[in-house]
Amino acid sequence: MDHMIAREPTIARLSSAQELLLDPYGLSPAHLQRALGEIMSHGVDDADLYFQYTRSEGWSLEEGIVKTGSFSIDQGVGVRAVSGEKTAFAYSDDLSWASLLDAAHTVRTISGQGQNRRVKRAPAVKVAKTRSLYPGVDPIATLDSTAKVALLEKVEKLAKAKDPRVVQVMAGLASEYDVVLVARADGTLAADVRPLIRLSVTVIAEQKGRREMGSSGGGGRFGLDYFDEALVQSYVDEAVGYALTNLDARPAPAGEMVVVLGSGWPGILLHEAVGHGLEGDFNRKGSSAFAGKIGKRVAAKGVTVLDDGTIADRRGSLNVDDEGHPSQKNVLIEDGILRGYIQDSMNARLMGVKPTGNGRRESYAHVPMPRMTNTYMLGGDKSPDEIVASIKKGLYATNFGGGQVDITSGKFVFSASQAYWVENGQIQYPVKGATLVGNGPDALTRVSMIGNDMKLDSGVGTCGKEGQSVPVGVGQPTLRIDGLTVGGTA
Repeated sequence: MDHMIAREPTIARLSSAQELLLDPYGLSPAHLQRALGEIMSHGVDDADLYFQYTRSEGWSLEEGIVKTGSFSIDQGVGVRAVSGEKTAFAYSDDLSWASLLDAAHTVRTISGQGQNRRVKRAPAVKVAKTRSLYPGVDPIATLDSTAKVALLEKVEKLAKAKDPRVVQVMAGLASEYDVVLVARADGTLAADVRPLIRLSVTVIAEQKGRREMGSSGGGGRFGLDYFDEALVQSYVDEAVGYALTNLDARPAPAGEMVVVLGSGWPGILLHEAVGHGLEGDFNRKGSSAFAGKIGKRVAAKGVTVLDDGTIADRRGSLNVDDEGHPSQKNVLIEDGILRGYIQDSMNARLMGVKPTGNGRRESYAHVPMPRMTNTYMLGGDKSPDEIVASIKKGLYATNFGGGQVDITSGKFVFSASQAYWVENGQIQYPVKGATLVGNGPDALTRVSMIGNDMKLDSGVGTCGKEGQSVPVGVGQPTLRIDGLTVGGTA
């Protein structure tokens, strides 16, 4: 999917950012370039300013009552100087010129060259062309408070009506309006207006004294009117279905076996076990299992993995990354061959390549680093039914909970929240307590069948790295992986 880099929306977003982040404080693009000039006068390699305004709201329902509601506004600026592999960073929630200049003077000392250079003449401001992937809407304003409460109450009503075994319903609605402005030392000025919404549904079902949980939900970069009745019903159906299935689940077997992963959200395993290992900083430092392997086979034939920040309305998509670069569609692994890494500006410069539009940060109070956007594997030519039918004895995992990964070794541990035991190509019964244990790079070489049903997740992913969280997307087709270790409870 290719999206045009649009000019008019770019100017509109820049105008919105200036009106919100600069004008009220007497700042202009000229002030930003002057501050950057102060930093660059000390011989640093790069510098940038990251202004941000974030308004967020959250509602949660439990036991038929909206028990909590929250609303917050935060704004500030992050000031960064880079010299070689070193980064100096300062941030402030005060957007005055005096505060900005003070931060600039603080970070420029990283170069160690002292104040023996004149302030460089600021380069001409150039507005970065960015993509236009989602509307610049404030999602908080797209529904009034009464309608938001009614939406959550509808979730509970639908879930309770679905099955009498549902004894508890929890629902959450989150909205965020995020406006960013990035100024770079080369004169680049870029802005983005980022809406983000999410509806979460969790149910608990009880049968003969046994209780099980099921969860669902979704979201993306648009207004709250996205959650129409049909979509809400689908979330409820899925959450209730998971809980009821788990009521009949038996202890999972353990050992080395064939494992089939379902499409969509199970791509979280790909994200964690493989995606993080393809981030530029880990590879530049040689700490990734994929370091130094560009051009070499790292996966089975047919395995193609992309990181794509240009998919319209997706949770992980960005018009422009947090360093002012347009998002990109990056092929990381092509037919099993490693083609490249995910890069931000600093790691790209140090590795002698171009940035890939993956410089991301949690907020103005954090430094950017290489991070994923929407990471997924392309589909193959096998039907999901054909793949499941190929299992003599093994596990079919359709949903996942949490997991852990060691980037250096590639080892991972993941818990399956929804899985089935399969014998002779037939699903026998649901199982509980299955844990997948393996090595990301090794698991990629064990992929033997790839489904034709590639699907992205519903819009719920959040990725953590070095204490920072950012919204992401994942996806994959149904996959057969041979010889994966399953830790069970049987």
